[in-house]
Amino acid sequence: MSSIAQHLQQVQQQIARAVEKAGRDPASVRLLAVSKTFGPEAVLEAVQAGQRAFGENYLQEALDKMAAMPALAPGVMLEWHFIGPIQSNKTRPIAEHFDWVHSVDRLKIAQRLSEQRPAELPPLDICLQVNISGEESKSGLTPQELPAVAVEVARLPRLRLRGLMAIPAPSEEQAAQRAAFAAVRRLFEQLRADGLALDTLSMGMSADLDAAVAEGASIVRIGSAIFGARHYA
Repeated sequence: MSSIAQHLQQVQQQIARAVEKAGRDPASVRLLAVSKTFGPEAVLEAVQAGQRAFGENYLQEALDKMAAMPALAPGVMLEWHFIGPIQSNKTRPIAEHFDWVHSVDRLKIAQRLSEQRPAELPPLDICLQVNISGEESKSGLTPQELPAVAVEVARLPRLRLRGLMAIPAPSEEQAAQRAAFAAVRRLFEQLRADGLALDTLSMGMSADLDAAVAEGASIVRIGSAIFGARHYA
């Protein structure tokens, strides 16, 4: 078994323990393997271990991987999620090549994705990014902006608004982690109460997975715990 396969197994076991502790259905949490900065060979190892959904932050790197994978894993259908910041001039290739986008942080980006999503593809699954900790360094809608933008995005054709994504300020204290995730969950529940058909909370990474699952995460985005430490050029 490769180290990536071993790490995947360990992460899946950690998710299972967190789900059980929270009294949740094991099928209610999906693992998104964040493969940014790792090449197609690393993705292939994860695919061979059964992983099918991958998260990418950098557009050109992701497109190169997508192009390489059919030859490496013939006939295997993968699901690609864009989770990084989105520049307006990059929306077309995102709309054309990805299955999910987690990092929509303004209406203009959603409108461009809607306009540029090819008609022959299924609707693009969308999460709105919320800057739940109010950090100036992070993208995302404020909690105050969120409701109006969510209503507008939900009306756009060729998109399907699925839920919210958040990256809270780092904390080593699980109580603080849970408080931030609980705040995101409350926003999600309010939008549902207002009539939006949402089903996805994309929150939790390698360092705060347990707290995210405890507060209702349905997709956890795990990178370094699967692929190892990242090496940035």
